[in-house]
Amino acid sequence: MVIKVFLASSSGSTAIKKKQQDVVAFLEALKVEYAELDIACNEQNRMWMRENVPEEKKPANGIPLPPQIFNEESYCGDYDTFFDAKEDNAVFTFLGLPPPPGSKKHNGDAQGEEEEGQAGDEEEGEGGEADDEAAEVETSRGEHLAEEEEEEEEKEETDEEAQEEEDEEHEEEEGESQEVYAWIISVPAWHGVNHCGDWEFSA
Repeated sequence: MVIKVFLASSSGSTAIKKKQQDVVAFLEALKVEYAELDIACNEQNRMWMRENVPEEKKPANGIPLPPQIFNEESYCGDYDTFFDAKEDNAVFTFLGLPPPPGSKKHNGDAQGEEEEGQAGDEEEGEGGEADDEAAEVETSRGEHLAEEEEEEEEKEETDEEAQEEEDEEHEEEEGESQEVYAWIISVPAWHGVNHCGDWEFSA
């Protein structure tokens, strides 16, 4: 299939010349096979173009202006529709041609699958991050509980030590009381005093 570009080589309109150059340059960049058909120097080309442009695509005066683009006998569009297709990266669709290997349109499905895969990886990454955060929370909670248990054990040990010290002090006090009582018992009883006022002890 050959793309036909109808143009006017001797057009006095700068705008038309610029549009024609834009179409041709873009087709060359895409390496699309095309043929230039001059309507300025060839009456047959001009008549064919006017007859094959759909009525709904013709301007109010009924005379379509170049550039007009065809795929063999099928009408593709004028410059405005070509420009819109170029902006939408849909030139091959506009021209009725299959996209070449490696193009975005040709690899649309593969690209979509790749994007879905990337989205899935991102979701898995987010899920992994959530699991990591949950694990960190559990670890932190476990460490906190372990610290509380250690503090309770230390408190119990401290209480036990304090109780032991208190018991030892109590035992020491009881021992001292028993010693004092024994000393009092061992002292001789008072027997009375003699006439000289001296104390007299009975053995």
